[in-house]
Formats: sequence, structure tokens, C-alpha cells
Amino acid sequence: MHYSVINTERIGVTHMKKKSVINLIKYYSEENDAGFRSEAYEIAKDFDESGDYQLAEYIMALMSNANTFLPQMNEHESAMFEKMEASGDSLWLPDSITQDLLGIVHAVAHNAGINKFLFQGAPGTGKTEAVKQLARVLNRDIYMVDFAAVIDSKLGQTQKNISALFKEINNFVHPEKVIVLFDEIDAVALDRTNANDLREMGRATSSMLKGMDYMDERVVMVATTNLFSHFDRALVRRFDSVIDFNRYTRDDLMSIAEEFLNKFLTKFKLANKDIRLFRKIINLMETIPYPGELKNIIRTAVAFSDPEDGMDYFRRLYYTVNSEKPEDLKKLQMQKFTIREIGILTKIPKSTVARELKEQEDE
Repeated sequence: MHYSVINTERIGVTHMKKKSVINLIKYYSEENDAGFRSEAYEIAKDFDESGDYQLAEYIMALMSNANTFLPQMNEHESAMFEKMEASGDSLWLPDSITQDLLGIVHAVAHNAGINKFLFQGAPGTGKTEAVKQLARVLNRDIYMVDFAAVIDSKLGQTQKNISALFKEINNFVHPEKVIVLFDEIDAVALDRTNANDLREMGRATSSMLKGMDYMDERVVMVATTNLFSHFDRALVRRFDSVIDFNRYTRDDLMSIAEEFLNKFLTKFKLANKDIRLFRKIINLMETIPYPGELKNIIRTAVAFSDPEDGMDYFRRLYYTVNSEKPEDLKKLQMQKFTIREIGILTKIPKSTVARELKEQEDE
């Protein structure tokens, strides 16, 4: 009996080449330069491992001297993107959200194709700022999609623009250094079955689905939305993870308010700080707003305060919270302010406050 020695290595290479040729044709038809280059390098690697060194070197030489079928995109020259600066500022988030963001950092570091993330939550919850922090930690540049350049009133044009957008994404020169931000992606992500949704937007969403399916895995994509409940379910499934930014407790928001106060008192060189009084004023709000609005309230109170009066920002903050000046002594007492605190808020001496309150009680 004769035995034939089967060269399984050679069969593997032959099988690989058939698959790779199909992939090359696919990437060429999609004008996916990054995919085309990656597949060509894999072919060269397989030839090298099977002993065809000269052919491997020839392919590598061709690839190093060629621009393939498309010039790779210069990230700085696209009308569809706006470059954003990564944030160096502090961002205060609940621990649950912080842990999710750390999970994204780890997932990207694994280079396992986990690269598409959706941040959902009400306005002011820190979604966009979190993207800036991610960019700083991951050492990546942020390119925000300019929807004004994508959405077009002409029939079918938005769909074409989205296809062109993803072609540009797939041709970044350094995809491993990029975060693409679809800020408020709602414009092209609403439910295609919703009767109130324009048919054109339905086609746009379908184009988004296709673009995400073939996006270069080295690019990190982050989208934000305020309208998650109306989001197209098929589009939600395209994301590797959805991060909920609505997870703030009242204690979280109070702690963040104190951080904002410390920041702005330092910035505007005001030394007078009374955390207990500050917390009492903030607690007068039935619902403490999310950080975006909270930051504006505190910053305005501090910035507009009299620089010669270190306690003036408390009065401005009280007015913002209550829509009235702190003048009613009895009401202030009922709001649990001490005589000393009432004196600060009204600019009335403590002894006078105490006497007037006693007189009101005696009446």
C-alpha cells in the first residue's frame, strides 16, 4: 500500500488565497482602502510563512509604494468632520458611569473589534464631555461628524452623504488614533417604523446600519442621544455597548455642585466659602438639575457676584433657586437657615435678625 504525504500547509494557503481574493474584490468594490491594505498584508504574511519569501517581499514592496485605489483621507481636510480638542478638565461622574467608561478603555486596548459605543441620557448629563475624557485617556483625536454637511433636503442625497461619510472614516490615515463622534445622532437614527418619521430619514438610518457594519474596527465610534426611547432598535444592536448617563443620585449631584463651587471660587479668586450654607440653598431645589445646568447656575452666581462682597454669590444663588430675593426673614427661618446664615443672605446684622424674628413670634 502506498501512502501520499498531503501538504496540508499548502492546501491551507490555497484555501486562504481564495478567501483573500474574494475579500480583496469586496474591499475594492466598497472602496475600503484600509480593508484592502490589511488583507494584502495578510496574504504577504501567509506566503512568507509557507516559504514563498520572494512573493511575500514583492507584495510588501508593491504595498509600500502604492496608494492603492484611493488616496487615504487627511483627517484635517474633510468638510464632514470638525476636530474637537480632548478635555483636560475634571469630569465628575457617578461611580457606575465611571466604571463603564473604564470598561470602554479596556475594551479598546484589547483590539478585539469592540469599538462602537452609544451614550444615552438627558441633556447636561456629561455625554459629550465624557467623550473628550476618553480621547485624552486613549490618546486619540476626536472628529465630530458635522450633520449640517450630511443632512440634505434633496431626495436620496442624505443617504449618499452617509455612505460617503463612512468611506472617509474607513480611509483615515491613522484609524488607531481616531474617535469619530456622532453627537446627537438622533438626526439619522429615529425609528424607521415610526409614522411620524420621514421616509427619507428611514433611508438615512438604513445607510447608517450598512456603514457601521463595514466600518474599520480600528476606529472608535461614539454616538450620543437624548432620544433613546425613539431610537431605531436595529441601530441600537449595532453598538457594542450602550452607556446610560441618567444614573445620578441626589447625593451625586450635591457632591458635584460642591466641586463646581470650589472650582469657580478659585477661578474668580473668592475666598469666602460656607459649604453648609451652600448645601442648604441647593437643597431648596425640588429636583437638582444635571451637571450641565448645575454648572451654569453656580458659575453665573459666582461670576456675577460683587468682588468686594465675598458673600454676594450666596444671595445670587438663592435668587436663582427661589426666583425671589432673600428678604423674608420668617420664610428664611422656615427654610431652616440659622440666624447667622439669614444675616449673610439679607445683609442684616445677626442681632437685628434675632430681634425681628422674636418680635414676629410675639405678635
